[in-house]
Formats: sequence, structure tokens, C-alpha cells
Amino acid sequence: MKRLAMLTGLFLATAAAAGESTPVLTVYTYDSFATEWGPGPAIEAGFEAECGCDLRFVTAGDGAALLARLRMEGAGTAADVVVGLDQNLIAEASETGLFAPHGVTGGRLDLPVAWTDPVFLPFDWGYFAFVYDRTRLASPPASFRALAASDLSIVIQDPRSSTPGLGLLLWVRDAYGAGAASLWADLADNIVTVTPGWSEAYGLFLNGEADMVLSYTTSPAYHLIAEGDDSKAAAIFEEGHFLQVEVAARLQSSKQPALADRFLAYLMSDAAQSAIPTTNWMYPARTPSGGLPDGFAALPVPPRARMLPADAVPALREAALEEWREALSR
Repeated sequence: MKRLAMLTGLFLATAAAAGESTPVLTVYTYDSFATEWGPGPAIEAGFEAECGCDLRFVTAGDGAALLARLRMEGAGTAADVVVGLDQNLIAEASETGLFAPHGVTGGRLDLPVAWTDPVFLPFDWGYFAFVYDRTRLASPPASFRALAASDLSIVIQDPRSSTPGLGLLLWVRDAYGAGAASLWADLADNIVTVTPGWSEAYGLFLNGEADMVLSYTTSPAYHLIAEGDDSKAAAIFEEGHFLQVEVAARLQSSKQPALADRFLAYLMSDAAQSAIPTTNWMYPARTPSGGLPDGFAALPVPPRARMLPADAVPALREAALEEWREALSR
């Protein structure tokens, strides 16, 4: 019995030592990225197969909520990498001093804008848009003004916690300037509710609780490719559409800096970028060697892409947020 106990103890100690020898990489991301239908599982399996490590996703709501959590945790954060901030949060993220250059070099970026940031690495992109159901809405509005003048109901996301919500604020501000406050006042009665993140808003739309939802021009591709359903479409606005570039970055405080850099390089690989279109339902930052899925060819391309310089966002954000809060509080 003593011999059995000794062998059992030796086995457990060996197993524990083996577990300790496997490096762990902790990646903070938004909720939908790490779900079973998001890109997280495929990226986790692919990276673990070549790194000999344990990749662990930790979710924290939507993109803006990710930054809020990292700011609260500071240099003591458990995160090695964050995936899911966007260009509208880069200036605020940079001010924290929490992030390090990614070191990923070589390879093209298939973005509609030039990108040279050495810290924040783009992994996908898309255009914000209001998505509707063709079977319920035959003639969608073709501008913000037309939407505001209609009796259509919409669901949007909170700009304080959601990157699409913040994108909408900046879209309106960029398109209307001093007239943004007036537009929000006109849009207020169209808004059914404001959700913390994208998933909640899109779920309400699919349940028929609103005519339109703030999402992306690529969102209908999900229904077409995954469900064989062509009833969803993105309304194209004459003002043009605001661009979102989602980024990943390594934390300065990472205990696995080499592994974190390796993960960022993998995120830009053909294998990882091939998973983006049909799991995150966005355009990949690098078009995979096999091209985009067939359903993406049918997606509308906005007549104009809008995007603000990252360093201009913080000041505009505060003014736009105040306009938005005032309009919705009336």
C-alpha cells in the first residue's frame, strides 16, 4: 500500500510538473470572438497545435469594455494580448502606456486605408451599417435623415461600452458636424433601446423587436452563407459609411512576451485570416490565399468610406457623447 501511495504521489507530482511546463497565453477579447461560433476556437486550436502552449481567452463584454478593464487592472493585468480594440480606441489605449510594439513585419495589409501603427496590429475590418429584413422592410432609408424622418424602429449599442456604438457616434459627427445634435434629436424616437454590446442588439433585431439594427455591411453574409437566408441586407447611406479596423496588441507586462508576439504573427497567418470571414463575419486584414467566400462578393460597397484620425477621436468623442446623451434624455 505504501508503494502504491508513493507511485501515486510521484505520478501526481510529475503531472503537475508537466502542467507547469506548458506556457499559458492569456488573451482578452470581446464576447462574440470567443464563442463556439466565433473565430476564437479555430484560432485557439491552430495556434496551440504549433506553439505547444495553452491559449486561454478571457472575455470582457465589447471592445470599449475591454479597454476599461485593462485600464482598471493596469500593469497587474493577467492579459498577455488583447484582441478586439479598434482604431477609435487607439489614442486612449496608447495613453495608458500598457502596450508594446508587436514586432510583426512583412506581408501586405488589405485595408481600404494606409496603416503604419507599430503597436496596434489590424486583424479585420468592416463598414458599420444598419441591417434590416427584406421581408419586413421593402424600401430601407438611404440616409440618416430619411431614417430619422421615418417611423422605423432601431436598436443601437452604447458608445461607452461598445465599439459599434462609438463608431455610430463618430459616423454621425463626421457626416453632420455641427448638425449632429439636431440629427440625434430627430433619431431619438426611432431608438427602441440601447444595449451594452453588439450581441444583445443583434439578438433583439432577430427576435423582431426592431426594424433595423446597427451592425455591419458584412452581417448579411452570415445569414446567406451559414443559413442559406438572403432576407437580411445592409442599408447603404448616401453620407457614406464609417470604417472600423479591429486591432490586437501585446501588453508591456506580459509574462510571455515572445509567445505573445508569436500569437500576433499567427493571427495574421493565412490559417487565422481564413477563419475571419465566416466566423467573425468581417473582412480579413489580409485576404487569404483562397480568396473570400462566395457570399462576400454580393455584399454592397459603400460609396464613401469615413474614418477619423485616431488622435482626433478622444476630443470628438466627448462632444459627440454629450450630444447623444442629451438627445436621448429628452
